[in-house]
Amino acid sequence: MFIVLLKFAENKSSAKDWMDGHNAWLKRGFDDGVFLLAGSLQPGLGGGILAHGLSKSELEERVDDDPFIKARVVEAQIIEMTPSKADQRLAFLVG
Repeated sequence: MFIVLLKFAENKSSAKDWMDGHNAWLKRGFDDGVFLLAGSLQPGLGGGILAHGLSKSELEERVDDDPFIKARVVEAQIIEMTPSKADQRLAFLVG
């Protein structure tokens, strides 16, 4: 399981120009069953994604396809986490 932090970078001001592509990229991640959760980092720092079901290298490739990454609107940090306990609603995440 991975936590992806998408923190605003040098081209933050151009985010609106790339938003449609970024939203389509997010939709693909959800449609593929890879993204479980996405939202904003507060206060106005960027965004975050909870991802699972793929390797780190596969996730890195997917993240590199985000138009926000390509346009340097955000920079990505990928944190790998191995869950050992979870609420029963999230039990499928525990190996």
